[in-house]
Amino acid sequence: MSTILHRIKAYLYDNVLTKDNPNDFIARTASERSLNVQQICHAAVSRGGADISASSMEHATELFLKEMAYQLCDGFSVNTGYFTASTTIRGVFDSPSETFNKDKHSIIFQFNQGEKLRAEIPNIEVNILGVAESSAVILQVTDVKSGSVNDLLTPGRNLKIVGSKIKVTGDDASVGIYFVDVATQGRIKVEQSDIVTNNPSEVMVVIPALAAGTYNLEVVTQYSSGASLKDPRTATLDKILTVA
Repeated sequence: MSTILHRIKAYLYDNVLTKDNPNDFIARTASERSLNVQQICHAAVSRGGADISASSMEHATELFLKEMAYQLCDGFSVNTGYFTASTTIRGVFDSPSETFNKDKHSIIFQFNQGEKLRAEIPNIEVNILGVAESSAVILQVTDVKSGSVNDLLTPGRNLKIVGSKIKVTGDDASVGIYFVDVATQGRIKVEQSDIVTNNPSEVMVVIPALAAGTYNLEVVTQYSSGASLKDPRTATLDKILTVA
């Protein structure tokens, strides 16, 4: 019998990703917070008893990740045991002589769980906390140009946002869709005319001319299945999106 070493909390949400059963739910992890390299290295020393300093571990990790990225950019795949990574070309080539075209094709990096990480799954207990209170939630976004899910952004192209109660509506000045720069916290609002589709479970927008960097996505709305809400509510995607 496996020993329970970890516990994950999750809430249930209406499953809008498939149409097979209108009454089913999906579980979404109630993430405590996102950890960076520095925080993980400090935890490895304070909790895990690592035999080197946190700063040394952080330096070595950054060197490893930088070299891994370099090798991925040269087309090598990577297998750390905990995850695998590879470079993928997206897009259709119409003839054997067609060359790579950045306007038509794209490059993405794909990461998948490895054998060592899969071995930890039996040690995890999942606590379902019940159905999440009825509020707006973003479940998934897809960059239509690259096909990337919850990862890449292509400025000037479409982003498909799937969730619950995310229809952008209301008279409050804050209502809208925002890309929030992680580094500066600057907020770039999507123009109303660039909201292509606007439904409770799916919104499609044209991505603004964002500079290279990382972004949080927010939907601020007064939408309700009944009367409009007095106060706007904000749904934030729990993944960071990247403009290369």
